Amino acid sequence: MPHRTSSSTTLRTLTALSLGALALGGVARPAAAVEGQHHVGLAPELAMLKVDDKSSLSVGAGGALHYTYGLTDTFNLMVEGGSAIVALDQKQDTPETPRTRPATVDRLGVGVGYVIDILRYVPYVGVLATGYRLAGGTLDKSLFVGGAALALGLDYQITRHWTAGIAARQAFMLTKMSTYPSFTTVGLRLEYTWGF
Repeated sequence: MPHRTSSSTTLRTLTALSLGALALGGVARPAAAVEGQHHVGLAPELAMLKVDDKSSLSVGAGGALHYTYGLTDTFNLMVEGGSAIVALDQKQDTPETPRTRPATVDRLGVGVGYVIDILRYVPYVGVLATGYRLAGGTLDKSLFVGGAALALGLDYQITRHWTAGIAARQAFMLTKMSTYPSFTTVGLRLEYTWGF
């Protein structure tokens, strides 16, 4: 008899899960990414820069603007620009202070993202070729650096035209990796969508 109780419990569990999935499927609406769809948005961000000769991260805030265009129903063109203050009070305190510590990091990137439609939630990953400008702080002049960024995000379709989400970017300043091994941003996104 114990085996029969176990089978009965398993059957009830599977039935409950199936009914739950059907109910969720009936309530949730597909996000339906579309070819030719445009997205424009903004994101306040937390920014973290690792400087090789500094014992702690340079942490600050900034913002980004982005534009996305649906190349297909799964691939998007991504264009992003942003600026972050990572060390507001960074100064040349002593002659020994290294001249590698910027106050701000600006960026502009273009790339491709892969979109996964899951109901109203739309996770995505992408890669962008990105240019960076580091300025202020202990730098003698602006420093321009070439690199790339990995993009990861999750958007939620509020309405047909409005989306909110969270996005992270892990940047690699390829031409200055030894000095700036890591630049990370995490932001909350709000975007307007058109072109269905």
